[in-house]
Amino acid sequence: MAKIFQVSARAGMTRVVEPIARALLRAGVTPNAVTVTGTVGVLIGALGFGARGHLVAGALIVTVFALTDLLDGTMARMSGGSTRFGAFLDSSMDRVADSAVFGAVAYWLATQNNHSGVAAALLCLAAGALVSYVKARAEGLGMTCNVGIAERTERLLIVGVGGILTGVGVDPALEIALWLLAAVSIFTVGQRMAHVYRQAQQLRPDGQA
Repeated sequence: MAKIFQVSARAGMTRVVEPIARALLRAGVTPNAVTVTGTVGVLIGALGFGARGHLVAGALIVTVFALTDLLDGTMARMSGGSTRFGAFLDSSMDRVADSAVFGAVAYWLATQNNHSGVAAALLCLAAGALVSYVKARAEGLGMTCNVGIAERTERLLIVGVGGILTGVGVDPALEIALWLLAAVSIFTVGQRMAHVYRQAQQLRPDGQA
């Protein structure tokens, strides 16, 4: 059910994003330029606002610029498909943006002496990187790994909602969101490793991974 919701939501967003993508392409803007711009926007929202305790503004800025992840992909598809460097740049910038978001959250929580929240934020950072690494490594070995309940968009959405709620006075919301995110991220790593293990067994004639 969760996967069906994700697909439906992404399809709805694509219908909104496609006219913007066409307009940018007509104006001569490249997908790579959108990728870099989106990352810079996330850095501003996370480090310039979130790390200083302006959680609502930071979360909103990060959310808006994180949506460029859909925009640059749509532009690449419309212009004939992503290049190898474009795919590499997109993945690299995603890691930069994610590090800024969770690093900023951890820093702000540390200034509030919330040690449990800091631990959760650092765990989210590590688990999120592992989620992405497992997929990249699997694809590098010629297998697929498009599974998991906590992909990048969902992870940013969870921490964004927690940040906004805390920013408007629901103090424990961000910490709760971080621990929830840590749990689903670790679960996603397990999902992906199990998925790759099953593929590896099928690819070997002797049935051994």
